[in-house]
Amino acid sequence: MNSESKLSQTANSSFTMDDFAKALEKHDYQFQKGQIVHGKVFQLDHDGAYVDIGGKSSAFLPRDEASLRAVTDLSEVLPLQEEMQFLIIRDQDAEGQVTLSRKQLEIQHIWERLAEMQENAQTVQVRVMGVNKGGVTVDILSLRGFIPRSHLAERDNLEALKGQNLTVGFLEINKNTNKLILSQRLATRSSNFSLLELGQLVEGKVTGIKPFGVFVDLSGMSALLHIKQVSQKFIESLEKVFQVGQPIKAVIIDLDEGKGRVALSTRVLENFPGEVLENMDEVMASAEARANRANNKASE
Repeated sequence: MNSESKLSQTANSSFTMDDFAKALEKHDYQFQKGQIVHGKVFQLDHDGAYVDIGGKSSAFLPRDEASLRAVTDLSEVLPLQEEMQFLIIRDQDAEGQVTLSRKQLEIQHIWERLAEMQENAQTVQVRVMGVNKGGVTVDILSLRGFIPRSHLAERDNLEALKGQNLTVGFLEINKNTNKLILSQRLATRSSNFSLLELGQLVEGKVTGIKPFGVFVDLSGMSALLHIKQVSQKFIESLEKVFQVGQPIKAVIIDLDEGKGRVALSTRVLENFPGEVLENMDEVMASAEARANRANNKASE
């Protein structure tokens, strides 16, 4: 065995497993950016707080990462020696110190809460903070959201919405791109849907007439009266039967909240085929009694 091999063996044998473990400990590999850790604040100063998270070096939390809300006294949000959760936002520096945040952890929890609300089709109140050509910016649980003009109830005078609280639903939530798109119309629709049920007699106004049916506005929600559901008698032209702006009563025969669809029928109100076409006023005047009769018949 040559001298070079002997030196190599000697070097290898002198570096024990204990040495290897100590070398790993020096680097604190268990702490990484994006990780949530537990720790206790043990010192506060003007720039932030020092936190014991069990590493070889204390962690540091900058003042502007203490909370989502403005903080004048750090001790109010970072009580000494109280165990709390923190998010690591910067990996170890040369001294092995990581940088922490409570603010970013709060933001992370808000995104998770909003995603859960979207999944459950819940609505939330937001405050309008700013206006641009495309819509309005809002504060939603301390995050910035956006409502497109097309998804606002008030689309003409957006300036008038500043400072107002609106109830909205969720169109898009993307934490990675910081995108939070909301809809007032969706919330209105969801609220209105909760008031509707099959067999219910509703009243609205005709907003559009197409060859296949009539669109009816039900307190801000659009419903369809299909041509086959207008009368038991064949209809050549719906424009000869209805006018835009005309008030109408009809029975709900189908609901699909997921797709935002409401299907109506005046056909079920007829005493004989073609009555809606021949005497619309009479059918509308006694619509409630006719709807009750239709529901009773359906339940038999």
